[in-house]
Amino acid sequence: MMGLTYSIAAEIFVRFPEYRRGVVLAHDVRNGASPADLVKILRAEEAQARQRLNMDTLTAEPRLASWREAFRQLGYKPGDFRPSIEALLRRVLRDQELPSINALVDIGNIISLRHLLPVGGHAIDLLTENIALRPAAGSEEFIAFGSETIEHPVPGEFIFAEGNKVLTRRWIWRQANHSLTLPETKAIEFNIDGLPPVTEADVQEAGKDVMDLIGSFCVGNSRLAILDRLNSRLDLTR
Repeated sequence: MMGLTYSIAAEIFVRFPEYRRGVVLAHDVRNGASPADLVKILRAEEAQARQRLNMDTLTAEPRLASWREAFRQLGYKPGDFRPSIEALLRRVLRDQELPSINALVDIGNIISLRHLLPVGGHAIDLLTENIALRPAAGSEEFIAFGSETIEHPVPGEFIFAEGNKVLTRRWIWRQANHSLTLPETKAIEFNIDGLPPVTEADVQEAGKDVMDLIGSFCVGNSRLAILDRLNSRLDLTR
C-alpha cells in the first residue's frame, strides 16, 4: 500500500460543501464469525432503532432526509435507489434480524444503526491503485455483490473507485464484489458519511465507536481521519 492515496474529488464539495467522510483504516485485524457478545450488540441496536423510528417516520428523520434530498439533487430517485442507511433501517423496521455475516461486517451495521449514518466497509488487503470518491467518467467497471454482470456507471455519477474498478455506485448506494469483507480479511477501511445536520463531532464519535469495536473483537491497529473540503486527501501508507 506504499504510496497509495485516498481522496475525495473537488466536484463532490462543489455540490455538497458541508459533506464530510470519516475514514477508519484498520490493519492486522482478526476477522471471522462474530462472537455471541458482538451479535448481542447488533440485536440491541436493532431493538433501539425500532424504538426510535417506524416506517411512517423513517424518511422524516433528519439524518435520512438529508440523503434523500442529496439523491434527488443528483437525479437518483430515492424510491429506486435508496441510500444504504435507509435500506438497512427498512429491513430492521420490518422486524427482520440482520444476518450476522462476520465480525467486521457486523461492526459496520452496528455503527450505522447506532448513529443513523451510512457506514461502508471495504477490504483493502489487495489494494493496488489509489481509491477515490469522484464523478464517474462512464467507462469504469462495476460488478454488484451477488452478480457476475459488468455494469458501467453513468457519466458524472458519484462513485467510490479503485482506479477503474467501482467499489460503490451512486455515492453510498450499492457495493461491488471487488472489495467485500471476508472472514480472511486482514485490512479494511470503513467510510462513515455525514451530511448536515450531522457534524464533524458526530462523524468523529461514530469513527471512534468503530475503532473501539474493532479493538474489542478484531484486535489490529486502527486510525481515524476526517476528509472534508479543506482536507480531502489521505495517505494510505501504514
